[in-house]
Amino acid sequence: MLTRNDPVMSNHRAHGHYLAKGGDLYRFFAEIYGKADGCAKGRGGSMHLIDQKVNFLGSTPIVGSIVPVATGVAFAEKLKQNKTVMCVFLGEAVVEEGVFHESINYAVLKQLPIIYICENNLYSVYTPLNLRQPERGITQLISGHGIPAISADGNNIRETYNVIKSAYLYVHSGKGPVFLEFFTYRQREHCGHLFDNHLGYRSEQEFLEWKKQDPVSRLKQLLIKKKYLSTAQIQTLQNKLTVDSEKILEQAHASTTPHKTINDADTYA
Repeated sequence: MLTRNDPVMSNHRAHGHYLAKGGDLYRFFAEIYGKADGCAKGRGGSMHLIDQKVNFLGSTPIVGSIVPVATGVAFAEKLKQNKTVMCVFLGEAVVEEGVFHESINYAVLKQLPIIYICENNLYSVYTPLNLRQPERGITQLISGHGIPAISADGNNIRETYNVIKSAYLYVHSGKGPVFLEFFTYRQREHCGHLFDNHLGYRSEQEFLEWKKQDPVSRLKQLLIKKKYLSTAQIQTLQNKLTVDSEKILEQAHASTTPHKTINDADTYA
């Protein structure tokens, strides 16, 4: 599907997107630590990742702000006749922003080569979807703009792959933009690595039901069931990845910090 030439942009939860696009793990960790070797030279941090070598063109934490930028990139790619497909990741709360609908309207009008990938985890911080939007599907709302809008199980990796592949082929053939909504769940707190069920905005029962649908666990079960990998092989792979990742993490933590002198290199206005 996506090639190195296809541009990708993301939101405040861009870590997985950055790495999946081919972003360097060492430079990623270095950026998190604010080091000079970071992908944004230590200036961006967790929510402002970028790696032009693999066409990961950036991420921003402001809700909806990346959508018009990505739409503009798609327009530029079409003008240059680059035959690429732009992918932009967003959360379901973005569809409540006016700039999102302006962008979708323009993408449809100009038949831009872009896929809008919405990760619907049902909550915006602590507010559930039913307290923010009327009782109708997001794809029902979006399809009113004249764009193909498809919903799928984002916790089913095979289904996710097949839906994105079909969308990519559709957009790449020059038929215009596509909107994809993937239902998933935020298991941990809105900002951090801890669990926050004790805050009361969601029930423990709801949490446990969604945890059963964890995509990594489901994929592991599928690999074992289909005999692609054994439990022992998966564990060996996990152990190796853990050791390798921790080694890279230590190297990033020990790397140098940016020079204190402020300069205008790589700064644009």
